[in-house]
Amino acid sequence: MDIRTCYISVQAKTIMENQGDAAYEFEIKASQEDIEKLRELFEVMEEYDEGTYIRAHLAGIAYHLDSDNDGYDDTLKEIYSMIAKLGTEETKDIVMKMDLENLGNWTSP
Repeated sequence: MDIRTCYISVQAKTIMENQGDAAYEFEIKASQEDIEKLRELFEVMEEYDEGTYIRAHLAGIAYHLDSDNDGYDDTLKEIYSMIAKLGTEETKDIVMKMDLENLGNWTSP
């Protein structure tokens, strides 16, 4: 199995093999299968993101009652879980310090 170093930007939804191609947040060691799965998750997250954009323009639908937001949050957790599993020690440390259990539980002041 061919394992290669990849540089991941969750914010930009990108997976790069060359460190200097663009800004990134995480470094992982991944097989081609892992890379394809991560790409699929980014695509799913993008679809949910489009749905949340539409909901944001409709008054009266609360965040916690919107299935697109739930799907986005769940997919984001799955992405971070995969990054933690495949990440370098530094990447694993960063992801483990993130409060992923409370993702989506934000309430306005």
